[in-house]
Amino acid sequence: MTATGTGGGTEDFRAARDFLLRHREDYTAAYEGFAWPRPEYFNWALDWFDAIADGNDRTALHIVEEDGTETRRSFADLARRSARAANWLRALGVGAGDRIVVMLGNQVELWEVALAAMKLRAVVIPATPLLGAADLRDRIERGRARHVVVRAEDAAKFADVPGEYTRIVVGAPAVGTPAADEADAADASFAEWIPYEDVATAPEDFTPDGVTRADDPLMLYFTSGTTARPKLVEHTHVSYPVGHLATMYWIGLKPGDVHLNISSPGWAKHAWSNLFAPWNAEATVFIHNYTRFDAGRLMAEMDRAGVTSFCAPPTVWRMLIQADLTQLRTPPREVVAAGEPLNPEVIEQVRRDWGVTIRDGFGQTETAVQVANTPGQELKPGSMGRPTPGFRVVLLDPVTGEPGAAEGEIALDLSAAPVGLMTGYHGDPERTEEAMAGGYYRTGDIGARDAEGYLTYVGRSDDVFKASDYKISPFELESALLEHEAVAEAAVVPAPDPVRLAVPKAYVVLAAGYQPGPDTAKLLFEHSRAVLAPYKRLRRLEFGALPKTVSGKIRRIELREATAKGSGAEYREEDFR
Repeated sequence: MTATGTGGGTEDFRAARDFLLRHREDYTAAYEGFAWPRPEYFNWALDWFDAIADGNDRTALHIVEEDGTETRRSFADLARRSARAANWLRALGVGAGDRIVVMLGNQVELWEVALAAMKLRAVVIPATPLLGAADLRDRIERGRARHVVVRAEDAAKFADVPGEYTRIVVGAPAVGTPAADEADAADASFAEWIPYEDVATAPEDFTPDGVTRADDPLMLYFTSGTTARPKLVEHTHVSYPVGHLATMYWIGLKPGDVHLNISSPGWAKHAWSNLFAPWNAEATVFIHNYTRFDAGRLMAEMDRAGVTSFCAPPTVWRMLIQADLTQLRTPPREVVAAGEPLNPEVIEQVRRDWGVTIRDGFGQTETAVQVANTPGQELKPGSMGRPTPGFRVVLLDPVTGEPGAAEGEIALDLSAAPVGLMTGYHGDPERTEEAMAGGYYRTGDIGARDAEGYLTYVGRSDDVFKASDYKISPFELESALLEHEAVAEAAVVPAPDPVRLAVPKAYVVLAAGYQPGPDTAKLLFEHSRAVLAPYKRLRRLEFGALPKTVSGKIRRIELREATAKGSGAEYREEDFR
């Protein structure tokens, strides 16, 4: 079926993986005893996935659609199918180092193409189907992509994306889009697209055309761009596949688990927890596809599939707690959150209804999980935990830049050579040098460390602001707001003030049953005065939807810009005295 072509790396990888499994609830032993495997040659798809897939009929991937239809693929199935896909793509001209934009939904072909590209040593540029033509032009141009693999319903977006690249389409065109069949071609340009279904004609026996060096590029991620033009984050054949041993440890995965991670394809968290971490653990990836979030249906599918571990971004957790969580008869053993800090009151409600505690994790597109509440650790309210095995985390003093601060920029000590870290920002040596200056990778996030080494998130360095010379953490104020039953989501930014320089302003999305207006504003200002110190309390308030990136992160830059311009829909605390 397949053949390895890398030589080495697998035994050390397995030994490191098994060490973390043995100590999955003993943080001290795991952190002090773990050592990254550092192979010279390694191809995760060939040397790890195909090895665990050999003769393995256990389910690797289980997808449930909104209409109830299901798809299951075993490890052995996916090894065979990805080998066939690799042969077929190679026949189309895909070779080592080629960049492939992969813009697929949560469908079997996504995993097949990901594995096939690894086997070919091609470089994947993940892209969410939510992207438009302008974003795609950026990915084709700056990513120097030579091939694209896209859903039929999104193929028309490439009509305005120039370039000489192989166009591969998955599935039949949706109703209303240009038809591919020769009898009724509504758009002749669709004839340029090669149907992925032809992959069935390719042989299953795959032989790699060369060895894979561990530092060969594997993925190019375009960051979500909450404040600036997206950066190109480059990862290698070890930085994500091997780096996500730490992510496997944080989640608490073990062989035989059924893991559900809610994340859109195209974003780093999808690779974290729908590809590398679960299959590092030999667990099943479970997917429930839906067009509109339905908490009750999601919990019913979790029960039916026997989900044992569950990861979701804070937005989803905040929607879940608006529903009756007791509908879930068998809660997962492990529940985690990532993407943005999770507010303590959400954690408490899930603990009350499910009897399990959501464990925060902190990481970035540039890294695997760096800091986390891992299984078996004592959890401290509001803390995101301690550094994960393999990462040495320091706080850099905001004035001197020296490590050892009680509060400062979260950074990775590069002298420890963490495997789960990008090689840099592709094509941008100046930005890479800035991020890695002084022997530390600087995250741009501010944290505080207590005497026992637990880290608490304060905010992005460009989100924290001063009011009357007091430093304000938006996250702290947002958490306080979310304690009120009227608040579903909130974001706090500085509003200009002639006396205090700036004052906290909250943008609030209301929970069901509450209406925007002066009565609700009065309730929230009263709540703010009751739970926050005087210098922190809210002075301005506005109701409405929060602008977000396609990956679900709040675009605070838009809120700051809107606040600077002023708004007639704003309520002020002094109006209610």
